[in-house]
Amino acid sequence: MAFRPNAICLPPRKSPGPGGSFPPGKAAGCGRRRFGGMRVPRDCESGIVLMLVIWVTAILMVLVMSLSLTARSQSLSTLAFKDQAAEKFLAEAGIQRAIMELQYMNKNGIENAVEDSAEAPAWRADGTTYEGRLAGGHYSVSILGETGKLDVNMVPETFIYNLLRQLGLGDGDAQAIADSIMDWKDPSGFARPHGAGSEYYMSLPDPYKPKGANFEVLEELLLVRGVTPKLLYGTGRTRGLIDFLTVNSRGAAVNVNYAPREVLLCIPGMSPEMVDQVIAYRQIKQIGGPQDLQALLGSYYQPLSPYLTTTDPGVYTIDSVGYVDGRKEGYPIRATVMMDFTNNSYKYLYYKSPAYRD
Repeated sequence: MAFRPNAICLPPRKSPGPGGSFPPGKAAGCGRRRFGGMRVPRDCESGIVLMLVIWVTAILMVLVMSLSLTARSQSLSTLAFKDQAAEKFLAEAGIQRAIMELQYMNKNGIENAVEDSAEAPAWRADGTTYEGRLAGGHYSVSILGETGKLDVNMVPETFIYNLLRQLGLGDGDAQAIADSIMDWKDPSGFARPHGAGSEYYMSLPDPYKPKGANFEVLEELLLVRGVTPKLLYGTGRTRGLIDFLTVNSRGAAVNVNYAPREVLLCIPGMSPEMVDQVIAYRQIKQIGGPQDLQALLGSYYQPLSPYLTTTDPGVYTIDSVGYVDGRKEGYPIRATVMMDFTNNSYKYLYYKSPAYRD
């Protein structure tokens, strides 16, 4: 019989000796096996099997741990999605509550609008923050009339410059960005002394032309030289241009019943003392018209009158954030609505979900 050197085989079976027995240690089938040309004891074979078992067990443990981590990650993702969905619905509830409050305010007036259940005064459209609670969470919501902001398409450049200074920019940066904003709308394509025209934008790595027309949404400002997301949206500690500018006012005058302090200070000739007086008055009673303004501002009213108004076309921005109990971060929504108080209806002019938050 041919013998293969690397094969595992048993020694040839021997015949029993006299008396029908095998010599000691030579029983049939006993002996050492050959493996790869080497004689391997049987206890070594057991060690190889043990090593294989250990390796297989280790691989199975790794697979089990991997599956466990995957399942845990998926569970956490599901919980996070559930919480975010709940926060979104809470924020939506805040939007709807604000719309209801606007209808209530219009029907009853600021002075007479009181909730029968809690004897709480009606909400105001001056940016005041209100809280509401529902099962499992709460929402934080504010309303600001669009006429209480500066219309970026209508106000003089001085107003924009003053606002940029209010937001902490230096004189040079504020002047450059204010000029650039005005240049973006200019159909001629030419630049002001500190601004940016077509030549600047076409020299960029990804060139584009300035619009040469009015802004349609405030996010267009990000295309203007010098306007960064931080400047437009603000941060967790500061507010941004988007909180004080609008494209929905359709006029250069500012509604004194709604305008934030920062906006009122942008009006040339308005001193901090006059602004404090206006804000204190409207906390008690809504400013009704030119007569109330003249009584408030005295001789300063006449030069300021082109920039001040009490007219309200019924357009408001609502900022609402929904929070699930136990979570610090919320889900923000910003909506601009045009109210039709005659037909008790409204329509969205702008809706962003989630709204930008730094």
